[in-house]
Amino acid sequence: MKLCVVTGTRAEYGLLYWLLKGIESDSELQLQLIVTGMHLSPEFGLTYKEIEKEFTIDKKIEMLLSSDTPIAISKSMGLAQISFAEAYEELKPDLLIVLGDRYEIFAAASAAMIARIPIAHLHGGETTEGAFDEAMRHSITKMSHLHFTGTEEYRRRVIQLGEQPDRVFAVGGMGVENIRRMPLLDRNEFEESISFNLAARNLLVTFHPVTLEETTAEAQFSELLAALDELKDTHLIFTKANSDTAGRIINQMIDDYVSVSSYKAVAFTSLGQLRYLSALQYVDAVVGNSSSGLAEAPSFRIGTINIGDRQKGRIKAVSVIDCEPQKKSISQALMKLYSIEFQALLPETVNPYGEGCPSHKIIDLIKKLKLKIAVKKVFFDFD
Repeated sequence: MKLCVVTGTRAEYGLLYWLLKGIESDSELQLQLIVTGMHLSPEFGLTYKEIEKEFTIDKKIEMLLSSDTPIAISKSMGLAQISFAEAYEELKPDLLIVLGDRYEIFAAASAAMIARIPIAHLHGGETTEGAFDEAMRHSITKMSHLHFTGTEEYRRRVIQLGEQPDRVFAVGGMGVENIRRMPLLDRNEFEESISFNLAARNLLVTFHPVTLEETTAEAQFSELLAALDELKDTHLIFTKANSDTAGRIINQMIDDYVSVSSYKAVAFTSLGQLRYLSALQYVDAVVGNSSSGLAEAPSFRIGTINIGDRQKGRIKAVSVIDCEPQKKSISQALMKLYSIEFQALLPETVNPYGEGCPSHKIIDLIKKLKLKIAVKKVFFDFD
């Protein structure tokens, strides 16, 4: 059975890693891997080279234009859909596996739907009200035939969208598996790997554009930098934004900030899964609006300062502090983070996305269903 997996970003590849390993090692399955999007861009670190150290890439699909305007992203989606259609015609997969909500994944799913290739969708049913990823994710759900969600609540939401319950499975969050199975770096190894020494207090900052809000990404990120700049004895590790609209603006602001604050701040286009998860062992919190602050950080019993509406609607642990994208609100959240009361809560944190190994469950379910996945679907109505 030929299982074709698509990845377009460094974060998504990290979430898919153990599933890819499981498919590759299974004698009943054949892994086909398509790499696209940010992986092929020099601006975003040419991360396909890291993938090639672990897996054979069957197809590389160039799609990113040298711009992140709405017009450029729409054109990128069009280029991607054309190339995916050609790739599927050559590879002839039995099942396409995609994760999440990004626009390149929407293009991959659209082409597969037209080609009558069954689709398995990971991490459907989630909400991100501050980004157009919300509509992308639910659209991918409606094009898909198998669904593997992060929680039972998300499973119910996928069924609410009309998907048949016997094709929707709550398997847990994919990011948790990396934490359980990947040997992480100790403190000295981590500091050497990033050529930067940690301080008494440390924060990991990841902020992406919020594509549906009226306030600009530049304005929101300026507020965050202003709040961070007031911190004392705190070192900052920035990971740069993705290729969404206005991502380049944020990345330039990060570079400008680090250039004058190199004694306390460092920035990376991509830390990679090993260094990113290792960092979570030693920082006090993840600050920004990345889903990792909700899905992975709670497993390390550290805080998350979740800024704005990008992750609004997602299930959150008690370790998550929500705040507005304004300096005053962010500063108040930082004060709460280091308060005695909040720090006392962290050891009891439970990650709502589970603590298991979802890749095993996904592979077992796909093998159990085999090729009985009909591309013709019937809408499920609640009684």
